[in-house]
Amino acid sequence: MKLYYSPGACSLSAHIALHETGMPFEIDRLIKSTKMTVGGENFMQINPNGYVPTIKLDDGSILTECAVVLQYIADQKPGSGLAPKAGTMERYRLQEWLNFISSELHKSFSPLFNKDMTEEVRTNARNHLTKRLGHVETQLANRPYLTGDHFTVADAYLFVVLSWCKLVGFDLAAFPNIQGYIARIATRPAVQAAMKAEGLLK
Repeated sequence: MKLYYSPGACSLSAHIALHETGMPFEIDRLIKSTKMTVGGENFMQINPNGYVPTIKLDDGSILTECAVVLQYIADQKPGSGLAPKAGTMERYRLQEWLNFISSELHKSFSPLFNKDMTEEVRTNARNHLTKRLGHVETQLANRPYLTGDHFTVADAYLFVVLSWCKLVGFDLAAFPNIQGYIARIATRPAVQAAMKAEGLLK
């Protein structure tokens, strides 16, 4: 399996998940300016949408979209505990979180990264994030991870999205549970390994 990634992007969550499983895999970095990869591939021929994460399976087929890629990785190693068994209510709860992170948090950062957006749009995005992070803060009050006592791919995804707060100057002082959550997940060996491989940690 090969993961196409961009340092610190949402593809980092897939990178973390792969390390959590212990499976062998390759990585190839997307060069955004040229849409080529460091390995010399034309990324637009791999994923015409032009974004990561994208994985190439051993049979050459391509899989995209963060929530889907994360679940695929988790399902390759059921014993890892990264995702509950398909068809269970626990799995639906995981999917509930993955969709929430994707639609309510991940996309809310886009205006904050875009320098062409007006201050009004940025303010609206920050207000939306504040409200949605309030929900996350409440959910983490009595549990170490999103779905309970076990780390899942939803935690890998949320950790990466929350890491963007520093990049856009979003203050998390009002969210002590989230701050503790970030610190807790940052110590995981798989997180450390993925971040070092992407040049995010020395």
